[in-house]
This record gives sequence, C-alpha cells and structure tokens, in this order.
Amino acid sequence: MNKLYIGNVSEEASAEDLETIFEQWKIPHSGPFLIKTGYAFVDCPDEKIAMMAIDILSGKVELHGKLIEVEHSVPKRQRSCKLQIRNIPPHLQWEVLDGMLAQYGTVENCEQVNTDTDTAVVNVRYGAKDQARQAMEKLNGFLMENFALKVSYIPDETAAAAAPTLGGGKRGFVPRGPLRSGSPGLGARPKLQSDVPLRILVPTQFVGAIIGKEGATIRNVTKQTHSKIDIHRKENAGAAEKPITVHSTPEGCSNACRTIMEIMQKEALDTKFTEEIPLKILAHNNFVGRLIGKEGRNLKKIEVDTETKITISPLQDLTLYNPERTITVKGSIEACSRAEEEVMKKVRESYENDVAAMNGQGQPESETVHLFIPALAVGALIGKQGQHIKQLSRYAGASIKISADEVRVVDANQVAPPDGMDAKQRMVIIAGPPEAQFKAQGRIFGKLKEENFFGPKEEVKLEAHIKVPSFAAGRVIGKGGKTVNELQNLTSAEVVVPRDQTPDENDQVIVKITGHFYASQLAQRKIQEILSHVRRQQQPKPSPRGEGPPRGDGLARPSRK
Repeated sequence: MNKLYIGNVSEEASAEDLETIFEQWKIPHSGPFLIKTGYAFVDCPDEKIAMMAIDILSGKVELHGKLIEVEHSVPKRQRSCKLQIRNIPPHLQWEVLDGMLAQYGTVENCEQVNTDTDTAVVNVRYGAKDQARQAMEKLNGFLMENFALKVSYIPDETAAAAAPTLGGGKRGFVPRGPLRSGSPGLGARPKLQSDVPLRILVPTQFVGAIIGKEGATIRNVTKQTHSKIDIHRKENAGAAEKPITVHSTPEGCSNACRTIMEIMQKEALDTKFTEEIPLKILAHNNFVGRLIGKEGRNLKKIEVDTETKITISPLQDLTLYNPERTITVKGSIEACSRAEEEVMKKVRESYENDVAAMNGQGQPESETVHLFIPALAVGALIGKQGQHIKQLSRYAGASIKISADEVRVVDANQVAPPDGMDAKQRMVIIAGPPEAQFKAQGRIFGKLKEENFFGPKEEVKLEAHIKVPSFAAGRVIGKGGKTVNELQNLTSAEVVVPRDQTPDENDQVIVKITGHFYASQLAQRKIQEILSHVRRQQQPKPSPRGEGPPRGDGLARPSRK
C-alpha cells in the first residue's frame, strides 16, 4: 500500500508542483510523479510514509486553487471489501467502533494500524463488496466526537487472487476474533480504559473556563490525557455544582482531574475567588463502605499518606435517583491529586471484586432476566439487520431476545410496564450467567442513554423481572417485609414482590426490580444469593449411616387459599 492516488489535481499542475509540495512537507517519495488529466500517481518508500502523506495533505493543501485529495492507489479489481478508516478518536472504545462498523454488514477482520498520529487507524475487511461500498459512503466524513472520519479503499489481495478462478473460496483473511476491550487509540498500552469512570463535581461558575472558548480548553485536556470527558452542563439546572465524567485509563483519569483542578485554580485567581475549592469525587454507595474500611482505617490511611482532609456525604442524602456519595478532599492540588488516585484505586478494586463475585466459583449457573425497554428503542437495540444485538450477545456471552409484542395488559398473571413510564414497553429476555447479565444489561442501559431515550437530567432507570420459586418468595420478602426493605436500603433499587400472584406452570412468581444499572445489578445479586441459600437448604442432608435422605424437603410451602 505504498502507491498513492492524488485526485482533484488542476490541469495547470505539473509534476514539479507536486514534487515541491512533498518536499515542503518533508514527505519522501521513491519515484517520479505520473500526471494524468485531473489526477496523479506516486510511489512512497513504505506504507508508513504513504499514511503520513494522506494525513498531512489530503483535503488540506491547495494547488492552483484546488484542494488535492490523497489516498491509497487501489486498482479496480482490488477495490473490493477492504477499507482503511483514519482519524478515529484516540479514546474510542473498541465496542463502539465494532458496533458502528457492524451497521453496514459482516466485518470479517478489523485490525489496528500503528501510526505516529494522535488519532487511531484501522483496516477493515467486510464480507461483501456492497457492504464495504456502503460503509465507505456512510462513514467517510462522518463526525465522531468532533473527529471527521476518513475512509478509503485499500488493496484487497483476496479479490485479486480470486478473480481468475472459479468456485474458489475466500483466501488470505484472518477470521474475526472476539471483541476487544479498551480503545484503538491507546495502541499497545498494557492498561486499557477502566470500566469505572472518574466522576467529579465542580462549581458551576468554573464550567465555562474548563470548556474554554468554543470548547478549545476541554478539547486540549481530552487530547493530552487520552480521555473522553463529559461535562453535564444541563443537569440540575440552577445547581451550584455540575458533574463531570472522565473515561480513560486510571492514569488518564488522574491526569485529567489534576488538569481540571489547575484550570479552576487559575480561574479563581483571575476572578479573585477567595473560597477554597476542594476536590469532590462522586462514588456509588456500593463501594464507599470498603473505601472507608473497618473503623475508618482505609480512609484514615489515605488522609495521612496524602496529607489531605477527606469527608464523605451522609447516607441520608441518598435517594433512588441519586445513588452516589460525595467524597470531599481538601488540600493542595498535588495532595488532592494523590488522594484521588488512592480513592479511585479502592473504588475500582471494589468494582472488580464485585464482578469477580458475580462469576462465583466454578461454572456459574445461567439466569434469566426480563428487562423492559421503551418500544421505540427496539430498533436501536437490534441494529441494522440485527447486527447490534448479535454483537451484544457475542460480547456478553448471553442469549438476548426481544418479545414480539408491546406489553400492554396488566394483571396478576402478566408482566406489566414500569409505573410512571410509557405503557408501550418491550421485554428483552436475557439468559446467561451473572457476568453475562452484568455485561448485557450494562450495554442496554448505556445504549438507551446514548440514543437519548432518557433526557439529559434523567438517570436511566429500567424495570427488571426475575422469577423465583413460589415457596421462596417469602424469603425475599422476609418477616414483616424486613428482608425486602433491607434490600431496598442497601441497593437503592425498588424491589417488589407483588401480592396475590398466581404461580406459573413452573410454580414460579415474579420479583420486580426498578432502578439504575448498578442498583438493579446489586439487587439481582442479593436475590440470587437468597435463592442459592434456599436451594442449599432444600438439598437432602446425608445420613450418618448412609440410610438415604430424610423425609420432606425441609421447607414449608405457604398454603394457598
């Protein structure tokens, strides 16, 4: 791929003109420029230099009043199924890229190209010519997080090799492997983007300075720290503070946090703002107990080691819609930065331990969860020709099906849409072990937010149903409702076992769980723990004399009236 095609060339242009441009931009070439009417060709010493020429010159350099276009020179017989996509945001997650590419057909191979550019480059091979052509037409110039994608054909050797033969199979491509995690732009970095973003609160009056004129400041921070930074300006209208979410590696999150603190400090000096500006980190309540540690030891150690003062907002501030605690860190920027690293290290450890616990010991049992989504969101979740839901199923390792009908009828025997939401719901049936449930449900919650099915001020809150044996429903409720109340307080999810349910043909009843993703997941885990305990109690205890199991199952079934 060393030969370049130069298009949109003026009739007045000469080979010497093109040679001057390449010399001016210090781009070597290994042969003469071959000028045709309106276009030209040239060879480069290697693929890396060819890529550099494309990135530097294409659409940016003018020759005799025309902006030249530079791309790989691909003979028509090889202009088949292979594309090169350039200028990909460096922090973009592989799952997002895979999902975007899958909209246009079957991606047989996708591999990253190592370049010196800040943005990422991938080579993609589609299963058919028309799929590659459609991807080329739709994606070339497509804006992704302020980066305009650049797409061009690259030589498809398999197409050239197959042309003279009849009945031959495809050759020379690497089968598509499993979905990757992390970001194309991070290249070979051993540490990929963390699943736990950093969330901080900043005073509203500093948001403008953090964004900068026409977004220049935040773009610079994003680029320098290899982060994706969301400033939630529209949340909590009139509030004194606004949340910021940073997606990156732990190191990238910390660098972005430090830079934001420095921007606020400079703005405070410029505006003669005299109050102290502490660092405020938001963390889900599920992780805060382990951050504090027994008798507060973990938190105290972080304070001593980083020379900071740390306080945590009270439990009373939590609501079903706000499951996060505010961790306020006071000290110098350097000290607060060190404290952020230690706090988030504990939070991420807690998250990873929770995920590991979901996997359990050995082969985890498969579970079935019914998740209710707005009917209008079904198309976005399925994707073109079903590609998105197929990809999600592969990524999560779960079976994912969507009910054919909208959920409308509400009675004791039929599932109902969540209270207060659109009555037209569709049921997503997810079957798989705990880790698969976590991945699949997490992606569904994220997709609904990404596609704006929930407003900027709304937390994505969905209703999930799990079925439990009718005789175990009492264990979920607990005496006088004690267990279910504790579940709700612990998880911040709403947990309901509807009364007067008629068990289904498998003698099972429904438990409804409503809440944001982490709340729902924690509630589901806790209920599954209760069911596991019930099942263990059901198992017959071996007789000391080997006389067989005792009579009865050890559990009294509730009488039905």
